[in-house]
Amino acid sequence: MSQSPVYLDHAATTPVRDEVMAAMAPFFGPRFGNPSSVHRWGRDARVALDEARERLAMCLGAHPDEVCFTSGGTEGDNFAILGVFRTLRARGRRAAITTPIEHKAVLAAVHHVVHEGGEERLVRVHGNGQVDTAHFAELLDAQVAIASAMWVNNEVGVIQDVPALADQAKAAGAVFHTDAVQAFGKVAIDARTQPFDLLTLSGHKIGAPKGIGALYIRRDTPLEPMLHGGSQDRGRRPGTENVAFAVGLATAAELVLAEHDAEQARLLALREALEQGLRTRIPDAVIHGAGAPRAAHIVNVSIPGTNSESMLMALDLRGIACSAGSACQSGSVSASHVLSAMGVSPDLANAALRLSLGCLSTPDDVTRTVDVLATLAEKARAPKAATVFEMVEF
Repeated sequence: MSQSPVYLDHAATTPVRDEVMAAMAPFFGPRFGNPSSVHRWGRDARVALDEARERLAMCLGAHPDEVCFTSGGTEGDNFAILGVFRTLRARGRRAAITTPIEHKAVLAAVHHVVHEGGEERLVRVHGNGQVDTAHFAELLDAQVAIASAMWVNNEVGVIQDVPALADQAKAAGAVFHTDAVQAFGKVAIDARTQPFDLLTLSGHKIGAPKGIGALYIRRDTPLEPMLHGGSQDRGRRPGTENVAFAVGLATAAELVLAEHDAEQARLLALREALEQGLRTRIPDAVIHGAGAPRAAHIVNVSIPGTNSESMLMALDLRGIACSAGSACQSGSVSASHVLSAMGVSPDLANAALRLSLGCLSTPDDVTRTVDVLATLAEKARAPKAATVFEMVEF
């Protein structure tokens, strides 16, 4: 009898929750109106959109007018970084600071600042994946428009002290942005007590559909729109709003926060069992970021003497899905830029696997994954290394 597949790639995407699907369904049918229209269908859609914005704002400790719906994390990151830079460069602030372990959406946006006549500054990170706060302070000066640091790293799960970094940036007169795509629902986020100015969310990481996200924009934050057209969202993001997906995002956010304590405890227990199993069965396995605070859902492990690409293929053939890093790196077999920035050797970086837990994960999944990884590692490291297909028992 074949075994059920194991999905350990929740950091890449999550299934849309049934409650989210149910909340969205009416807006694909009878409540199809355009929220900019003045008739009853339009007014009905506007009410739903405004309610979704209010609900999401409550989840963030924000005011409704501080929530801007986006298409996801990449748009939010680009909007935050380039929008602030383009506003403040006229005031002499032409530099952007970030870390070398960010998602490519942030790194590429900061690099684009250079193409627009600005300056890119990268903060060093320690070997455990945490930001070198002393170096961050050194880079902050009157030239910096925006600083950005990911709250929870999407490849190794390391948690940054975002409130402290935001305080440092704001003391230097810079705007502070955080990519919280992997953090929302995993760490405490509250705009009322934490000093970040901009924060990016993505729906498909928390049980909402792909194609919806949000950018929190603290009042009075200087931000030039990326798009031009209508007056939707106070002119910050013109275009007809995606009411159904906005409702879905708000619903998913409420559910994640309501379940936070129990779900994070469950995931932490699974992560600890997974890591303990790996250390027991594969004693030389290296878990990256283990010396730093980490979110409960991500394990990044390297098994010396193996290769990520071959292991991923063999795992998939055994019904286990995971990744070698960010899903946006799909098709790439080069070493993770995150691990490289952390000082991980090329051999270990090229052997890294990201196992990310979530709503579908069970203790049996953990046990099976450890067993399979131990078997595959033994075969891959044998004197005559097995091919991918020889590594898989049919």
